[in-house]
Amino acid sequence: MSRPGGWWRGKSTPAKVETYTRWSFHFFALIEIATIGLPLFANVPDTLSWCLFPLVCGHSALCAVTASRTLDWTRGTRDRPRRMLTALAVTTALVAVVALTLSGTDWRPATDDEVRLGASMFVGVIAFGTGTLALGTRDRRRMAHVVVGATVGAGAASFPLGFPGPATLIITGTVLLTAGFLAFTAAFSVWLLNAVYELDAARETRARLAVAEERLRFGRDLHDVMGRNLAVIALKSELAVQLARRGRPEAVDQMTEVQRIARESQREVREVVRGYREADLTVELAGAQGVLTAAGIACEVTGSAPGLPARVQSALGWVVREATTNVLRHGDARRCGVSLRVADGKVTLTVENDGVPDTVAAGPGAGKGSGPGGGTGLVGLRERLAQLDGTLLAGPADGGTFRLTAEIPMPERPMAERPVPHPSEADPLQADPSEPYPSAVPVPPGANEVRP
Repeated sequence: MSRPGGWWRGKSTPAKVETYTRWSFHFFALIEIATIGLPLFANVPDTLSWCLFPLVCGHSALCAVTASRTLDWTRGTRDRPRRMLTALAVTTALVAVVALTLSGTDWRPATDDEVRLGASMFVGVIAFGTGTLALGTRDRRRMAHVVVGATVGAGAASFPLGFPGPATLIITGTVLLTAGFLAFTAAFSVWLLNAVYELDAARETRARLAVAEERLRFGRDLHDVMGRNLAVIALKSELAVQLARRGRPEAVDQMTEVQRIARESQREVREVVRGYREADLTVELAGAQGVLTAAGIACEVTGSAPGLPARVQSALGWVVREATTNVLRHGDARRCGVSLRVADGKVTLTVENDGVPDTVAAGPGAGKGSGPGGGTGLVGLRERLAQLDGTLLAGPADGGTFRLTAEIPMPERPMAERPVPHPSEADPLQADPSEPYPSAVPVPPGANEVRP
């Protein structure tokens, strides 16, 4: 079972703001009942109080439902609830008239307590109703028209029921202030909710643009490397064909040059791919700390990576990338610690953060990495580490935190001294540039000599 509050921690920031906004308007309904409905039982006869209390409760419930559906319309998930807005406006007017009648008329005298209670009920019902109706428009000018219309209506309804001029002015001013405040609160809440969603969409767009920019950079680098070389290869191959048809020995020189350019192109493409795939651990640690700090997460990095082999640094750099992504995308972390240490013949990288959703901490198989990033991200990291005889553990730790630990044994000899497979037995892009370029056709002796 999830712990209390887990449903809240599992929400994204925009979803939290939306939930807070919705429940704020629901809380307004409870305030209306507590401040207007409950005092009826202490100030009016029981029979009348039991008649008026359901009216106040019904009005507050209608305000809550209308506010919820109007927020759905604001977020674009529902059509504008025109009928419900109309029903709320009519109900507000009827309950307000009943409240004025409770305050006393020429044909129904009222006590002092009933006058005070009726006036507060009149002002409160109109204020809460107007604040909810203001949600039904996206134009601030129309919101102002709603508030002014409710104020004028309140003043116009007071005169026929026998209220004196000063009392009418006081009621009208109070309606204007309270209804204006609630309408402003509604408008500001909607603006804040939309701003949060727009910021979240902008962040996702920025991430997609970063990925697209990296793809364009990689494509541009490959084009720069291969474009000219392929054009030269095509030109020299065509020249070699023409020379061979004429029986000219210079055709061998041209094909030798084609072979040299192809080998150079292979080396340049391998360098581009290596720079794209490999990750420098020191750079990744500094980048992770900067990104997390910018996101409002306190990040502490301990340890350094001097003298580690390039392949070990690259693998651990990818672990830092994936762990940083998971901290940003999952949960609601406030702090994150990254430690790197070399001891007992192995390198250990640990990333630990708080703010883990309960569904992660208590989910089945959490200790096997089913938590944040438990999809293809951790699977890919395990495959990278397995090539270096390393291991990866991910799961909940003590204190409601999530811990990711990567261990790689230190090689007995430097990576550069390890035997490299022949290009014919490995991926051409991963071949050692020091190896001779394999050729299907033997080059005649003296072919590499420069002819006059």
